[in-house]
Amino acid sequence: MSIRSPSRSIFRPKDGIAPDVRERLQPIVEEIDRRGLLRGSFSLGALSLLSGCSVTDKAPVQSFMSVISAFNDKMQELIFRPNHLAPTFREDQVVKPPRFNAYYDIEDVKPVDGKTWKLEIAGLADNKASWSSEQIGALPEQEVIIRHICVEGWDYIGQWSGVNLGHFLERIGADRRAKYVAFKCADDYTECLDMATALHPQTILATRYAKEPIADPFGFPLRLRTSTKLGFKNAKWITAIEVTNTFPGTFYSKQGFNWFAGI
Repeated sequence: MSIRSPSRSIFRPKDGIAPDVRERLQPIVEEIDRRGLLRGSFSLGALSLLSGCSVTDKAPVQSFMSVISAFNDKMQELIFRPNHLAPTFREDQVVKPPRFNAYYDIEDVKPVDGKTWKLEIAGLADNKASWSSEQIGALPEQEVIIRHICVEGWDYIGQWSGVNLGHFLERIGADRRAKYVAFKCADDYTECLDMATALHPQTILATRYAKEPIADPFGFPLRLRTSTKLGFKNAKWITAIEVTNTFPGTFYSKQGFNWFAGI
């Protein structure tokens, strides 16, 4: 299995940050500067001096990190190239089975009953009828062989098949001018994508891995698979999709992780 450090993101412009992007980021930069955090490199010692308290005091530390996180997310969002494709790979490079990732051990996976499973639709969509696994499986499939990159530093090549998410959103009459596409999962995991990523040509709702139905530990019967995000953004065991203009919060964003999580 290939283990390597991710290279510079191919989704970020080669010529630096455009002036209009800098202008839109200026309010966040000014907020960081107002707190006196751009006068030198950040350290825990500097933070304790600037905040006038111990770094064990959670509120000032969390306040600082939330501003930095917001800046990072906004920067990634503004420089993201929505039609730039990720590299694809050969079938003989595919790792079988895929590597498991979740916030719990594989032994704790609770299988989903595909016969009773339903995908619920909510929010800014004209057709909110639920979908069965048979209906999802009957939709035109797209296959992508792409690299999965985990925030922990490991990666692998995976072969995923399923309906293109942008096409599915069009099919249900989703407002594709909305800001977010949110996902709820059978294991209570929550995740969401910015609309540009949801409409990216390589973002799919996967039902198959290496041409076979996805097994229980890897998201059966439906999981998200995007080429432009870190692994934890790829929700598994999806039970509901909501199109919304209100950021819903996610499992990891509520714990302080960066939300955009681009690669």
